[in-house]
Amino acid sequence: MIFTTAMVLLGLGLSAAVILAAASKFLYVKEDPRIEKVKAILPGANCGGCGYPGCAGAAAAVVAGTAPADVCVAGGHETAQKVADIMGAELTYREPRVAEVRCTGGRRAADLYIYEGAHDCRAAAMLYGGGKQCALGCLGLGSCTTVCPFDAIHMGADNLPHVNPEKCKACGRCAEVCPGGIISIVGMTARLLHFNATSDCLAPCRQKCPAEINVPLYIHQIRKGDLVAALLTIKERNPLPAVCGRVCLHPCENSCRRNTADHGVAINRLQRYLSEWEMNSGARVPILCAPDSGHKIAVVGGGPAGLSCAYFLRRLGHHPVIFEAMAQLGGMLRYGIPEYRLPKQVVDWEMGSILELGVEARMQVKFGRDFDLSSLEAEGFEAVFLGIGAWTTPPLGVPGENVRGVIGSIDFLDHVGTTITTLKGRRVVVVGESNTAMDTARSSIRLGAKSVTVICPCIRKEMSANKRDIDRAMEEGIQILFLTVPRRVVSNEAGMVTYLEYIRMETNNEGKGQVVTVPNSETLIDTDLLVAALERKPDLSCIYDKENNCRFEITRDQTLAADEDTLQTAVPHVFTAGDMHTGRASVIKAIGGGRRAARSIHYNITEGRIPVPENLQRKVIPESILRHVEAPEYIPRVRIQEVPVEVRRHSFTEEVKGSITDVQALLEANRCLRCGSICYDHKAAYDVEKNTPTPQITMTEFSLSP
Repeated sequence: MIFTTAMVLLGLGLSAAVILAAASKFLYVKEDPRIEKVKAILPGANCGGCGYPGCAGAAAAVVAGTAPADVCVAGGHETAQKVADIMGAELTYREPRVAEVRCTGGRRAADLYIYEGAHDCRAAAMLYGGGKQCALGCLGLGSCTTVCPFDAIHMGADNLPHVNPEKCKACGRCAEVCPGGIISIVGMTARLLHFNATSDCLAPCRQKCPAEINVPLYIHQIRKGDLVAALLTIKERNPLPAVCGRVCLHPCENSCRRNTADHGVAINRLQRYLSEWEMNSGARVPILCAPDSGHKIAVVGGGPAGLSCAYFLRRLGHHPVIFEAMAQLGGMLRYGIPEYRLPKQVVDWEMGSILELGVEARMQVKFGRDFDLSSLEAEGFEAVFLGIGAWTTPPLGVPGENVRGVIGSIDFLDHVGTTITTLKGRRVVVVGESNTAMDTARSSIRLGAKSVTVICPCIRKEMSANKRDIDRAMEEGIQILFLTVPRRVVSNEAGMVTYLEYIRMETNNEGKGQVVTVPNSETLIDTDLLVAALERKPDLSCIYDKENNCRFEITRDQTLAADEDTLQTAVPHVFTAGDMHTGRASVIKAIGGGRRAARSIHYNITEGRIPVPENLQRKVIPESILRHVEAPEYIPRVRIQEVPVEVRRHSFTEEVKGSITDVQALLEANRCLRCGSICYDHKAAYDVEKNTPTPQITMTEFSLSP
């Protein structure tokens, strides 16, 4: 019985073997020899960054045509070129990427409880989301470091992962294991297109910056002595740091948490320091641009919004062409801000940095006169950005103003130094409360005016002008009459202005702060030059055709309407930003709007849609507001050296003497708390900052731009 069974089993085995041998012979599929060749070239790390099961899987996918020649993120360009040679394919450009850690907390982040479980971030996250007060922060257990096959990421003394960009191959393993999502694999394009999100680690200063500059990061880079990296961090959001270092209203400083302890960090002063360092170096820090995409975009307006839009479009690989009505680029930067605040050589430097990227500019061509949407479409432009600014000064709206000696502030500032070279002996009256009004008044003093008076319709704290400029104006002898409004203009027989009649206002407490007229308060003030510096408005006549038809929507404020997230107008391929859309606003807001518009244009012409993040940060995150900061050791805020008032009121020389020194920059950078969004362990922060040695500024070498 046993023998029979054995023979049966042996017969079955032999039969199966014969069948399998026959099947293997008839069903054999010869493997493409290129698979083995490609596999031999790949580094063999089996990191998984390609998305395939190891290097063998990636090689098979390449040969099958389902994966590109540069599928291996670990091998780099050299490996990709060899694979492309084997496949007889042309290697396409792939943007370099690197792992980026978005958390700044580390040891400074407050603990909710003491975790004593498995030393793994994923395990810790399963217990009430982790033991840190900040739900967006790093748990500090280093799971990302253990899975990195290239030894590119390590935990630092601050208990945060630090990435070595020279070793990182962007395989993505660290990002996959991070339960908090604080690690991302990003390239230049992703950084340029990114909007502040509620899921980001956003310090209050970064939340309030209209351009969304990563302020804590570039200040930290100054502390490390890496000035090139610091400047590049700024230029990922702001192409005009030298301009903004002089005229920005710096809302970031007002939101600095250090204000709750002593004085906010001089953020804008540090931005100017970096821009001055670059200008004085004699070379520009190289700015990377993506390969040419072949897309043409018309940018109408060479002011800050248009310049910003063109800059970011060029960095994204597109071909922007700026159309400017004036003889030179800059808009209000050049024609509306006096030399003592913003020297023309600084404007020229900034314009050069943008044009050298390959941005084309056509000068002295006006939209609606020399070209229009139809002609731009005929020339092959796929999208249009409208950023003509707000150049129209409204009239005073009082009887008698149409006489000689009454002028708008834009015309006045544009002609200062050319047709207007002196006001010696003249009595100047300026009507307005903005920075433009202050610029007009202070320029008049420098031109030798006998007296300068500002008619201001509000109280001081409600003025839109920069507080420092108001202080400077009053120091220079300018009289500001608060809560006054013009009533009529009086002229002589020759039709020349002689007086302005104004009336005083007061706050009616019974009317909950309403402003009411003071009876019998009419007053005449002597003047032979009256400047209207009221709210500037955009001239929208250019968007109407010859039959007075308009394809756009206009707001109640007579600005160009657009979607607030995408800045797309009623004409789908036309976008807008800056004063044309917002009305008169700050330079940094125009710059931020230009980048936002460039992002929308990029997505519109490449994907046919404009994604808007669901978690877009639209207002200050409530949890990020702290009432006090206890830890910082007192370090005096850096003082700027201004030209003495007795000198500056007679000169258009820049009123701030140069930049701060290297030592001052380091001291000021050390005042930064490097805040995160929510958590801030005061005691831990103090210990870290106190025990961190101060580095020396190193002038990192960089190559000359083309």
